[in-house]
Order: sequence, then structure tokens, then C-alpha cells
Amino acid sequence: MYSARNLFWALICCFGLSQCQPSLMGNQGKGPEKIPRVAGYELVWNDEFEVAGKPDSTSWSYEEGFVRNNELQYYQADNASVKNGLLVIEGRREKVKNEKYEPGSKDWRKNQEYASYSATSIHTRGKKEFQYGIFEVCAKLDTARGMWPAIWTLGITKPWPANGEIDLMEYYRIDGKPHILANAAWKHPQGGAAWDSEKIPFATFLQKDPDWPDKFHVWKMDWTEDYIRLYLDGELLNEIDINTSANPDGFHPFRQPHYLLLNLALGSNGGDPVNTPFPKTYEVDYVRVYQKIKDSTRKSALAP
Repeated sequence: MYSARNLFWALICCFGLSQCQPSLMGNQGKGPEKIPRVAGYELVWNDEFEVAGKPDSTSWSYEEGFVRNNELQYYQADNASVKNGLLVIEGRREKVKNEKYEPGSKDWRKNQEYASYSATSIHTRGKKEFQYGIFEVCAKLDTARGMWPAIWTLGITKPWPANGEIDLMEYYRIDGKPHILANAAWKHPQGGAAWDSEKIPFATFLQKDPDWPDKFHVWKMDWTEDYIRLYLDGELLNEIDINTSANPDGFHPFRQPHYLLLNLALGSNGGDPVNTPFPKTYEVDYVRVYQKIKDSTRKSALAP
């Protein structure tokens, strides 16, 4: 059962969800007067994806090539566009030349001359970086086999996992069955990553709403100096105690600014997409970051 505080945040999440109506709002614009307020907080950055074309270059940059997890897709900017009030990341089955190809290399990122799939990963590193606040992302997932969409953050200093990773949302398969995950990772004393992870079978959401994949949903993070709370459509999925999430050297990766990533990976944990029809789309209606008014002038709050 929720505490009074959790119930308060759940109500806020539900209010945010009521604003996630891209089919109604996509062509009407989402000016400041239409963005919901949060008591005690101010909106410090948002992207409503209202300007058609490419994602706003003052906020977003692109990852390129093969990047992580032995995934199948080649990341490229071409697969991201803004149209009808939405960010659309497209997964494609296509032959793409690997610009970093090195014959004989032992690095999987370099020893493949071509990729068979493409997608996009965008991030705000060096442009929009935040320490603490309420983060809200409204998105619609394609849940077909092979899809691995994510909404996540990484700390700006130290290599992974010592920099800290927060996964507001991951969707992928565990033992062949789809799950939605809410996670945080930092450095383990014995090396590698220590994880605080909640893995909810996707069937749980389908039982509540068989039309879940056809709808937009709101993922929300409430991040303070002491905890990270991750919500989906107003339901608390996971709470991470930051006081017990320090690296072995004492550095707290969740007490530093983080930047945001939105990406669609293919294959690997997502499953084999060989029999999945393409193209596939991962759509985002908005991204919003609120911070406490008394903390809004902190130097670390918003990078130029």
C-alpha cells in the first residue's frame, strides 16, 4: 500500500498522463500554458517535439554505429524525425555500411562490414544535464519481438557503471518472455555493475489493458538526494535508496548531473527480429524536467 507521499506522487503522475493525448494535441501545439504545473517545482526544460524535421540540435545529439550489448542495429541520425507533434524513432531492416569497419578486428563494433538493421539513439550529453528533479516522458512502444526501446540517464563523470545508470524504462525479453523494467546501476565492489532492478512481466500490463501497446504511456522519475522513484502511469515500479548506492570508492553516481537518452535497440535482449515485419516505430510525445523552485539556480541544475 502506498504511503501518503507515494499517493501524492501517483496523483501527479495520473495528472501528467491525462495530458498525454497526442492524437488530440499533436496538431494544436503544446505551449507553456498547456503544460501541467507541479506544486513546488518549475519546468526547467522540455521538448514537446512540435517543430517538424529533425530533433532540436540544441538539445539532442546522436550515437553512431554499433555501440553496446552486441545489438543488431547500426545507430544513425537518419532514423529519427519529428512529425505530427511526435519524435519518431524508426527501426529498419536494411543493409548499412559500417564506417568503423576494420578487417580482422576482434571488436564486434568494428569486425562487421555491414549491419542488417538500423535505428537511432539520441542523447542530451553536454547540452541538457540535470541533477535531481521530476522527469516525465510520454511514449508509445512497439512490443514486437526484437524490440528493445529505452528511456534512461547516465552520469556525466566516470566510465560506466561508476557513472551511474537510471532506466526509467526498458522493454525486452527475459527467458523469452517480454518484461518492462525499472532499474538503476552503479559500480559493484567486486567489479562490474550492481543493479537495483524491478522486472515486471509484460503480461501483467496486458491483463489490465489488452490495448496497452496501442496507447501512449507516461514514465516518470522522482529523483532527490536520497532516493529515485520510478513510475509508470502513476504506479510506483521501483524505489532506489541513493544512500546505499555508492561506488566502492565512496563516489555517489546519483548525486551528480545526468543526461538523458532515448533509443530503440534491436536484437540482443530484445530477441531475434528475423521474423518481425519492419519498419517499426518508437514514438515519444514529450520530455519534461521539473526541479524544486528553491534549487532552480543551482549551477548543476541545467547545463548551457
